[in-house]
Amino acid sequence: MTDTEPTACLLVIGNEVLSGRTQDANIKHIATRLGELGIPLREVRIIPDDAAMIIATINEVRARYDHVFTTGGIGPTHDDITSECVAAAFGVPWEPHPEAWSRMERAYKPGEFNAARRRMATMPRGATLIDNPISTAPGFTIGNVHVMAGVPVIMRAMFENVAPLLKGGAPIRSEAVHVARLGEGVLAHGLGDIQMRYPELELGSYPFYRPSGNGVAVVAKGTDTARIAAALGEVSHLIIELGGTPVPGEPPEQG
Repeated sequence: MTDTEPTACLLVIGNEVLSGRTQDANIKHIATRLGELGIPLREVRIIPDDAAMIIATINEVRARYDHVFTTGGIGPTHDDITSECVAAAFGVPWEPHPEAWSRMERAYKPGEFNAARRRMATMPRGATLIDNPISTAPGFTIGNVHVMAGVPVIMRAMFENVAPLLKGGAPIRSEAVHVARLGEGVLAHGLGDIQMRYPELELGSYPFYRPSGNGVAVVAKGTDTARIAAALGEVSHLIIELGGTPVPGEPPEQG
């Protein structure tokens, strides 16, 4: 953790992601929203539904980052073990959460709040609920760990309930310029020189491939919009010197 800039880590938990059966759709959204809040996402790990690995990983990353977010593994089935693993990581009992239990009991018809569904109302002692306006079953926060669902629409709703509570820094801005028919290798040396003059920014080059011609996009990220504009101005000048035509923004999506 740092005294100047809060940082975050995301743990994507689930065998289905590692097997390729399910494609994660949450990383981009979380990274983007955290950037808007001034909390850069510094690491993403995808780990299986393995208790020992979940516990060890949570304890490792919660000591390293200001915020840890997890997605997946809080449903009603036998392999949804994230909640109980978080309890073990913090060394607290995994027990019915009174408010979560009450909400879920009211949400189901008599007799439908069965043992499997009760698992979703069982949480680490001391957890604070993360509201779920989509399907009732809440996520939770304990310490600096925020535990959310893996289903994207539910995760996004949960995140928006966590966001106002997060202490962030200056929002992270991102701007780009792109050029067609100019290779990344041609830009590399000059781009490296520009990066040295703007150490507080992240400059990245990303080649793209289109039937109409290949090219490269250069993205500048940071908190100072004036410095971003100045850096991309130098990138545009470099592109012109190399015989290209800089175009503001990202390249259009391939149709």
